[in-house]
Amino acid sequence: MRRSEKQQLVESLKEQLNSYSHFYLADVEALNAEQTSALRRLCFQREVKLVVAKNTLLRKAIEESDKDASGLFDVLKGSTSVLLSNTGNIPAKLIQEFSKENGKPVLKGAFVEESVYVGAETLEELVNIKSKEELIADVIALLQSPAKNVISALQSSGQTITGVLKALEEKNA
Repeated sequence: MRRSEKQQLVESLKEQLNSYSHFYLADVEALNAEQTSALRRLCFQREVKLVVAKNTLLRKAIEESDKDASGLFDVLKGSTSVLLSNTGNIPAKLIQEFSKENGKPVLKGAFVEESVYVGAETLEELVNIKSKEELIADVIALLQSPAKNVISALQSSGQTITGVLKALEEKNA
C-alpha cells in the first residue's frame, strides 16, 4: 500500500471517529463468514458502524482525531475492529449479546462519554451507562413526579369533600 493510500485511510478513519460520539475497539478474529455477516447485520440494525482497520493506521487516526483516547493505544494489538455509535451503551449491549452465542467479539477498549475504558472486564459497566437521552428522561420524570403528586392530592381531596357533602345532604334529607 502506498503512502498516499495509507494517508487517505487515516483521514477517513479520523473523520469517522470525529463524526461519532463514542467508539469501541473489539477483537472479532476467528468469526466465520456467516457470523461476521450476522454481526454486521446486527450493527446495521442498531445504527452502529463496524469498521476493520490496521492497528497502526487506527492509532494514527486516533492521534489526529478530536478525542483524547491515547489510553487505548496499548490494546491495539492483533485483529481490531472499531464499532462507532452516537449512543454510548448500544455497542456494549451488542457485544455482550453477540458474544454470548459466538464467543466473540471480545471488548478491547472503548471511548465513551469522554472516558477511556480498557479490557473486557469493563463491558458490564459500559452496558449500564445511560445515554444522554435516558438521563434527560430520568430528570424529566423526577421533575414531573412532585407535580403529579400535588395534582393527584388536590383531585382526591376534591372528591373527598364532594363525598362528605353528599353524605351530609343525604343525612339531612
